[in-house]
Amino acid sequence: MTLSFQFLAFDELTTHQLYDYLRLRSEVFVVEQNCVYQDLDNLDQIAHHVLVYEFNTLIGCARIIPAGQAYKEISIGRVIVAKEQRKKDIGIELMKFCIEQMNKNFGPQSIVLSAQAHLQEFYKKHNFVAVGEIYLEDGIPHIHMIRQKQFK
Repeated sequence: MTLSFQFLAFDELTTHQLYDYLRLRSEVFVVEQNCVYQDLDNLDQIAHHVLVYEFNTLIGCARIIPAGQAYKEISIGRVIVAKEQRKKDIGIELMKFCIEQMNKNFGPQSIVLSAQAHLQEFYKKHNFVAVGEIYLEDGIPHIHMIRQKQFK
């Protein structure tokens, strides 16, 4: 499997990339999870976006929001691997790439995310720790997680 990763500011996305990206988010978060929610929340424009391709097909993505916007800390969200691509460790590679890009472009710092509760173990593999209680976000159980600043 040959994967390629892209780290782009919103204004760097082509119209085709943006369409594929929003389509994948809708496929997973709205259709697959049967969840009606407002995905377009005016944070995409200030975020950086990670796109994962296998050949020319978008199979994964995530968005990185600067500190002080959604949370006090820099945050990662909208983490997706296409349904037919799961169980291939693409999510692990996606998270590694995101963390590397965050450290490279914004410096080492604590990272937060709002994880779907059933994915806690996945995020723990990347040194995220659950904080607080499980809560409902758009009808789906979530938990706040943080990865403390890592020094090399």
